[in-house]
Amino acid sequence: MFDMLLRRLLSPAPAPLPATEAHLALAALLVRVGRAVGDYSAAEVARTDRVLARLYSLSPFEAAKLRAEAEQLEQEAPDTVRFTRALKDAVPLDDRKALAEALWSVALADGGRADEEDQLLRLIVNLLGLTDRESAEARQRAARGA
Repeated sequence: MFDMLLRRLLSPAPAPLPATEAHLALAALLVRVGRAVGDYSAAEVARTDRVLARLYSLSPFEAAKLRAEAEQLEQEAPDTVRFTRALKDAVPLDDRKALAEALWSVALADGGRADEEDQLLRLIVNLLGLTDRESAEARQRAARGA
């Protein structure tokens, strides 16, 4: 299942993804941010589940299942640059904007901001085609909602 999704994402001209595949790919990016500092904390896991439930109107069980699948995909996904560029081409802009807030929410879940998380989020937001201002606004919304 993951092989087909990754092949689709990494094709020279990726088509828009069906909703279920887009949800999984975006969830994998959330997991990548949670794992950025090497300590994928319980707070980051719980925040990821809550974000997925809210974004995709999932039950807690469905969100946890999606996160578990995303954890596997994240391990198999290529480097962040290729993976994020592929998502940019396959996911509509509005979904990418919502993802920026979700990414910041996961990064802030453990109560702090590590340099590794900041660097990764700067890279990801840029590769998703979003501006620094959009990222800052997403971070502020995430901080208020935490």
